[in-house]
Amino acid sequence: METPAGAQPGQITGNVLFYQNPEPLSHAKHGNLGVKQIDQPFGFLRSAHAVPLTVTEFAMAACSYPVIFIGEERTPIAVMGVRQGQNLYVKEDGRTDEEVYVPAFVRRYPFVFASDPSSDQLLLCVDSKAPMVSENPEVAFFDGEKPSKFTEDAIEFCKEFERQRQSTLAFVDVLKKHDLFEEKSISFQPRDAQGQEAGPPQKIADYWAISEERLIALSDEVFLELKSMGALGASYAHFVSLLNWPRVIQRALKAPVDGTA
Repeated sequence: METPAGAQPGQITGNVLFYQNPEPLSHAKHGNLGVKQIDQPFGFLRSAHAVPLTVTEFAMAACSYPVIFIGEERTPIAVMGVRQGQNLYVKEDGRTDEEVYVPAFVRRYPFVFASDPSSDQLLLCVDSKAPMVSENPEVAFFDGEKPSKFTEDAIEFCKEFERQRQSTLAFVDVLKKHDLFEEKSISFQPRDAQGQEAGPPQKIADYWAISEERLIALSDEVFLELKSMGALGASYAHFVSLLNWPRVIQRALKAPVDGTA
């Protein structure tokens, strides 16, 4: 259950990528704040080489990045760089390439839902240290003491993100249930100016992927189960996305030292 903006602040625990100081949004503490346009709108993304995805984003993300799964939780992510702290899709002006998909995890910033340990509610929080949050805003968080339309829209966006996050957990669970994950690794071969091999292959990452072989071998009953929940489309989008590894590697080879695209 979600609480409206302006609810009594609770204690927020845990860390979330990008967020420096997430606080429950309230009129008492943030009544004079809002957001403004900044010179580097996606500057905060520059140091993130991987960003979480929801299952409904696989097809769109597959046009731009490898979509892989990591960790014990098999969290799906968009690979946006091959080195820790280096995003290859943020340009020098702090914007992303126009043709690439920007994950919802990024677009919801500086807002985020957080669990309130004292209840079963989710609190709308804002990163008060986000560069676009300002005491001289172009768009305010509140209209009088009530959330502004901008904040109400942010609440709806975060609600939808939470619904999709839950769907993603269910998707991953069914893949685990039927043992459809396999371990993979990706490497590239350094070459000199003449195209000759220059040293041994260099490993980029170990990760989890959906096994197409195991997927095809499923019984008709299980295959239809996955089809009914929309898992097949997402799985094949994942397969297609892995064709983007060479593109990411080429970006890495061409990228300046600071990692901007």
